[in-house]
Amino acid sequence: MTSDDVLAIFRKAGAYLEGHFILTSGLRSPVFLQKARVFMHADLTEELCRALAKRIEDALGTRPDYVVGPAVGGLIPAYETSRHLKVPAIWVEREAGVFRLRRFEIEPGAKIVIVEDIVTTGLSIRETIECMRGLGAEVLAAACIIDRSAGKADVGVPLIALAEYEVPAYPADALPPELAAIPPVKPGSRSL
Repeated sequence: MTSDDVLAIFRKAGAYLEGHFILTSGLRSPVFLQKARVFMHADLTEELCRALAKRIEDALGTRPDYVVGPAVGGLIPAYETSRHLKVPAIWVEREAGVFRLRRFEIEPGAKIVIVEDIVTTGLSIRETIECMRGLGAEVLAAACIIDRSAGKADVGVPLIALAEYEVPAYPADALPPELAAIPPVKPGSRSL
């Protein structure tokens, strides 16, 4: 599956939005990839996550013990990707603003892959890595459906992306005039 194939699925689902968006990272962008509109279609989600699972297996040459998703955005892709890898899916949740593994236990030395929906700066993955390493897990890699940074985000482990798509993103105080003229909306889930 190519990056163009992935973006075609987002367009088909009405998930490729244009306007002025406040991203989870706090940056502003003229494009928002609303993965929830893709994830509401089980067939499209299955197609993307099957391809991501294959990409993970090809990159690692092995299967992890667990797939870990950062809540809320990573829950669905982590679950569906884990189904194709035939390993359990677990997730971290924010507790007092910090990711914690609240509902599950893992054994020290467990090999994990973090699966995220869309990466811009990689902050959620880095926070998940910190949580998992604190529990003694070995983080083999992180994976995402779309890497909005086109390989520029440093997540601290190898990042396996199904698609790379660089979309401009700006600090709020450095917006181009055409973007500043549009009222911003914040469709992400970081505060959840």
